[in-house]
Amino acid sequence: MENYNQTSTDFILLGLFLQSRIGLFLFTLIVLIFLMALIGNLSMILLIFLDVHLHTPMYFLLSQLSLIDLNYISTIVPKMVYDFLYGNKSISFIGCGIQSFFFLTLAVAEALLLTSMAYDRYVAICFSLQYPIRISKSVCVLMITGSWMISSINSCAHTVYALHIPYCKSRAINHFFCDVPAMLTLACTDTWVYESTVFLSSTIFLVFPFIGIACSYGWVLLAVYRMRSAESRKKAYSTCSTHLTVVTFYYAPFAYTYLRPRSLRSPTEDKVLAVFYTILTPMLNPIIYSLRNKEVMGALTRVIQKIFSVKM
Repeated sequence: MENYNQTSTDFILLGLFLQSRIGLFLFTLIVLIFLMALIGNLSMILLIFLDVHLHTPMYFLLSQLSLIDLNYISTIVPKMVYDFLYGNKSISFIGCGIQSFFFLTLAVAEALLLTSMAYDRYVAICFSLQYPIRISKSVCVLMITGSWMISSINSCAHTVYALHIPYCKSRAINHFFCDVPAMLTLACTDTWVYESTVFLSSTIFLVFPFIGIACSYGWVLLAVYRMRSAESRKKAYSTCSTHLTVVTFYYAPFAYTYLRPRSLRSPTEDKVLAVFYTILTPMLNPIIYSLRNKEVMGALTRVIQKIFSVKM
C-alpha cells in the first residue's frame, strides 16, 4: 500500500480495486451497472409519471425509491470512475464531508421509505376497505417528507462530528467513498463514544425498521393465506416477495457492516458489502419491481404504444 501521509488536508480514497486487468474488468462492470441503474430508475420515474394507471400511493412511493436510488449511486460511482481513469484518488476535506452527508441522507431515507412501502402493503391487504383513508395522498407526502427530514438531520449530525475529529494519522481512507466508520480509523483521539452513537443510529434506522417490516409482512402473509381467491393470493404473494427481496438485499449487508464492532471488521469485507447497498441495489430495484410486476409491464406497453402511435 502506498504511504499517504498528512502533508495535505485532502483525503485519499484507496478505492475498490487496483490498476490491473482484473481491476479494468471490474471497473467496466461497475460502469455498466451504473448505466443500467440510471436508465432503469429514470425509466421507472418517467413511467409512473406518464401512465395514469400507476398514479397510486404504492407507485408514488416507488417513484421516490427510484429517485433515491438514482441519487444514491450517483453520489458514489462518478467519483470512483474519475479516480480510476485519471489516477487521482484525492478528495478534499469538504468534498469528503459532502459525499458522506449525501450518502448517509440517501441511505437512511431509503431505509425509512422501504418501511413506508411495507406499511402501504400491510394496509392494502389487511385493511383494504380503509386503504383510501389510511394511505391518502397527504399521508404519502407526510411519509416521504418525514423520511427526508429525519435522514437529513441524522446525516448532518454524523457528518459535522466526523469533520471535527482531529486526524493525525495517514490520510488514506481504505474505502471507495467517504464512509464515516472508515474515516474514524484515521482519528488520533478515542472515538468509542461516537462509535456507540453510530451503533445506536444503525439500530434505530436499520434494526427497528427491519423488525417493523418483518412484522407487517408476517401479518400480510397470514391475511393472504386466509384469502379464498387463488388469483388474489398469487398477486399478493408476488407483491410481497418482491418487496421482501429488495428489503433483504438492502438491509442485510448494511446491518452486518454497521452493527459489528471495529475489532471484528476488515476493510476488504466492508468494501465488498458496501457494493451491495451502494451499487447493486440501485441497479436491481427497478429490475425487480418491473419484471415481476404485471402493472408496470402493462404501463410500459401502453406508453410505448402511445409513443409509436404519435409518431405514426
